[in-house]
Amino acid sequence: MDAAWSQLALERLSGAGYRRGGAREAVIELLDEQPCALSALDIEDRLRTGEGRRVGRASIYRVVDELVSLNLLTRVDVGDGVARYEPQRGDAAHEHHHHLVCDGCGRLEPFQDAALENAIHALAARVSFDVSDHDVTLHGCCQDCRRDV
Repeated sequence: MDAAWSQLALERLSGAGYRRGGAREAVIELLDEQPCALSALDIEDRLRTGEGRRVGRASIYRVVDELVSLNLLTRVDVGDGVARYEPQRGDAAHEHHHHLVCDGCGRLEPFQDAALENAIHALAARVSFDVSDHDVTLHGCCQDCRRDV
C-alpha cells in the first residue's frame, strides 16, 4: 500500500473538516491498493467480498465525492456512463497510464506506452500546444470475450 497517498488523503480530509470514520478509511485503503480505476459499485463489492466489510453505497459515493473535491481522486470516464475513480499520485511507483476497455464484459485494464507518450508530446510541439493532461481510452474486445464469439 502507498502509505503516502492514504496518509495524505486522511490528512487533507481532516484539514478540510471531515471527521475520521471507518467507512472513509476503508474506502481510502482499498483505493490505495488498486492499480487502476474502480466504480463505486466495484468499491462496494470489493469491500464486501475481499475485506468482509459492509460499507453503504451512499457512504462510498460521499467519500469519493470528498476525495474528488480535494483533488485526491481523479474521475475516469471511459465512455460507458459509469464513473470510475483512481488516486492522483505523484510517485514513480504509480506512473501515468491509460485504459483499455472491453465493450463485451466492461473489463478495464491500465496500460503504459512510451511511444504513445512521445507521440503526444511530439504532436503538442508540432501544433504549439501546451498539453497539461491527457487520457487515452481504447475500446475493443478482450481475449476472453473474443473466445466466447
